[in-house]
Parts: sequence; structure tokens; C-alpha cells
Amino acid sequence: MSDAIDAKIEKNEAYLRNRLKNCDDCIIRPMVLGEESRIRCLVVYLEVAVSNMILEDSMVGKLINHLEEMSPADILEAVRRDGLGISDVKTLENMEDAMAAMLAGNAVFFFDGYTKAIKISSKGYPNLSVSEASREKVLRGSKESFTDAVKTNSALVRKRIRDTRLKVKEKTLGTRSSTVVQLLYMEDLVRPGILETIEERLDSFVIDGVLDTGVLEQLTEKHWLSPFPQFQSTERPDKCAMEILNGRILLLCDHSPEGLLLPAAFNDFLQVSEDSYNRFEIVSFQRFLRYASVLFAMLFSGLYLAVTNFHTQVLPTNLILSFSQASQGVPFPGILEILLMEVAFETIREAGVRMPGPLGGTIGIVGGLIVGQAAVTANLVSPIAVVVVAVTALCSLSIPSQEFSAPFRLLKFGFIFLGGTMGIFGILLGLYLTVSHLAGLKSFGIPYLAPFDAQNRQGYRGEDDSILRMPIWKLRKRPLYARKQEQTKLREKKGGDQDVCR
Repeated sequence: MSDAIDAKIEKNEAYLRNRLKNCDDCIIRPMVLGEESRIRCLVVYLEVAVSNMILEDSMVGKLINHLEEMSPADILEAVRRDGLGISDVKTLENMEDAMAAMLAGNAVFFFDGYTKAIKISSKGYPNLSVSEASREKVLRGSKESFTDAVKTNSALVRKRIRDTRLKVKEKTLGTRSSTVVQLLYMEDLVRPGILETIEERLDSFVIDGVLDTGVLEQLTEKHWLSPFPQFQSTERPDKCAMEILNGRILLLCDHSPEGLLLPAAFNDFLQVSEDSYNRFEIVSFQRFLRYASVLFAMLFSGLYLAVTNFHTQVLPTNLILSFSQASQGVPFPGILEILLMEVAFETIREAGVRMPGPLGGTIGIVGGLIVGQAAVTANLVSPIAVVVVAVTALCSLSIPSQEFSAPFRLLKFGFIFLGGTMGIFGILLGLYLTVSHLAGLKSFGIPYLAPFDAQNRQGYRGEDDSILRMPIWKLRKRPLYARKQEQTKLREKKGGDQDVCR
């Protein structure tokens, strides 16, 4: 049972000083307020989280200035009314609640003769301000990205969906970190059972600390052995708002500048937010390129080995002779040659990501050119091997989601082994196993290959917004994520201009 707040200010101060021993960033400041300084009080706060109390624009400072002019009886009466004329004031019943409020970045007041504490919100912990999205860049649409503060992130979504049917459920996870986690969803659109499922999974574990959405993703995903993500991470509030309107749920975590969208299907990872803002011809062409990039990133190196080692008859004679001439003098077999170059390019990519600032891009370009050219000059690899690996790397970079490109970069090595040892049969075997795995994968009950394998599910047809995107006036149905009764999202106004909505 939590320790109660005592009416005597001395006991409360002794308890606080004992709990906050050696916590030099926690300030315990006794004060005497009211006319003739007859009411003793105590304010507890974190020195970097609460504004300077002597500033006129500080909420805490305004409270103190207000109380100093009141009589002792009026002070206690004002405190009991829990108003004080200041917004976001809350009464706390026990010491544990008071400590949690203080550690969350608020100021907590204790008054002599009052058995409750008063929490007053202040500026809170330092956070990054709203800035431009760095990983999910778009040419058209909002440039805002999420910050490290979960309250700010939910406000960015609320700014775009000004509807009371947008619900925000808040939880606190982590026995030591006390991290705030929020679930955002449209009450009338979300499918029955999905919200309850994610809440059950969030409540199914006890952990010391939750410091990022990646921790929640790994703890709550069902198919944890699969390399394919079952949550879609994004740093863009406009994309989150768009997907919430499609019936999906957004999971936000304090201290993390990314949100998690669920459920997540294969098709979602190959779409970007500006797909809804551009004309359907351009969007369809770009999506086709992304799907082709997925196949090339996974298969191109393995297909090259399968054809050159086992099925040379499918290539023109001049091309085979060119490959043979380029490989003369190379001391390694084709499979080892490709593996060496793939590992070298993956290492350069990793070095470029970890390098600070613009130096990272320079490392990637210069390192790739130097390593490739030096390897060819030293006759360690053939020029065609460098071309194959470079095309594979370029295609993997064309996948919009970095977390979604990672599984294909991993599977690429499996297809290199299968193609280099078993030829086309190995490639087909690997494709069969991959597609079978994807077909059996579900994200919170939604097939991972939706909409391709959900055409007959509850009358749902989603081919209008898959590899090809139809004109926006034809996209009248929400995806499979929304409940059946609310699948219609676009209607024509009766009596309106028929040329506008077709």
C-alpha cells in the first residue's frame, strides 16, 4: 500500500528527503506563503523540467505570487477546491503518485494541514522540436515528423483528424522507466478484436524499461521468428492520420520519434504518403518500380549465379563469351566472388549509416567505387560481378521502408547459395518457401499478402490500390482493416455536379 500524505509538512519533507537522497537534480524547496507568512508549503521538482519560478510567465511562479497575497484560510480553501485558477492542476492522493508526477516533469506542492498534494504541469523534459522528416522524404505533402514527446506526437495526429471519434488510450509500461504509451484509433472504424488483442499483448509482459517502439514491436509480435515486420514504423504524422482513417491503429511510445501502425501487410510497406497526392499514372509506375526492386534485391545475384553456372544456354552466345572473358584470371569461383562483393557492399552501407552527417553519404559512394574498382584491378572479382552487386544494392535502396528492405537483404544470401549450388531449381525452391511463409503470415488476424489473397473475404476487393492505383475517385472502399459496415469512404453528393465525382 502506498504511503499516505501526512497533514504535517515536516513528515512529508522527511519522507521526500529520504526517497530523494543523492538525487541532486531533484529540488526540494520549503516556502512560507500567505499574509504574514503563516502557511508553510513544500515544492518538489526536477531542476531542468520545471520553469524558473521567479519568471512571470511560469505557471508555478504565477501560483506562488497568487498565494502570497491570500490569507491562510483562503489558501487552504483554494487548495481544497482544486482549482487555484490555473489549468492542468490535479490532486494527488499518496506519495507514490506524487513521486511519479514529479519524475514525469511536473511540480508537486505540499501544504501544511492538507493531506493531499497538488500537481502543476510545467514545461517538462527537454525534447526535440517538430522538424522535417529525415528518413521518409517526400516531394509533395507535409514535411513534419514526430518528436521524442508522445503528447506532441498525438497532438500532431489530432491536428489532422479533428474528430471526437479519434480515441487516445494511454498506458504506462516499464516498472522503472514508467514510459507512457498511447494507442490512437477511430472508434467507429477499427475492427472488433484488434484493439483488445494489442492491449492484451501490451499487458502480457513486465519489463524494467521501454525506451523505444522497437522494444514494444519485438515483445508484442506473434510470429517472432519471421524476418518480416508485422508493424509498420513511420515518422510521418500525415501518414499515420491517413492510415487511422483506413481503420488501422497507431502505437506511440514516449522518447521515440516513430509510430507503429498495425495491422501491417506486404503492400503497405511499398506505399508512401504522397501516393495519395499524385496522379494515378505516376503512382502506378512508381509502385511497379518498387515491386520490381523487391524482386531484384532478393533474386538478381542468385539468378546470375544460376544462369552462369548451370543454364548458360538461356543467354546469347556473345553475352556468354563476354562473361567468360571478364572472368579470366579471377581465382575465386562465382559464388565466392559474389559473396565477397555482397559482404563488402553491406559493410560499406553499414559504415555510411553510422558515419555522422554528410560524411555518411560520401563514405558510401567513394567506398563503393574504390572497393569495386580496386577489386577489379587486382583481378579478385570480375567487372560483371561488381555490376550485379551494385544493381542489387541499388534496388534494395529503392524500397521505401528500411525495416522492410532488411529481410530481402538477408534472403539475398540464401538465394545466392541456392542459385550457386542448385541453379534455377534452387531459385524456384527458395521462392516457394518464401511465398509459402508470407501466405501463412498474419498481422493481428489480417493476411500479410492482403489484398492479393483477400479478394473474396467478406466481399472485399483491394486490387484498385495495390501494385496499380486507380484514380482517386474510384477508390471508394477502405482497406480490409476497417470494419465491414464502414468500408465506404467516398460517396457522391446527391444533386451535385456528376462530372466532379464521376
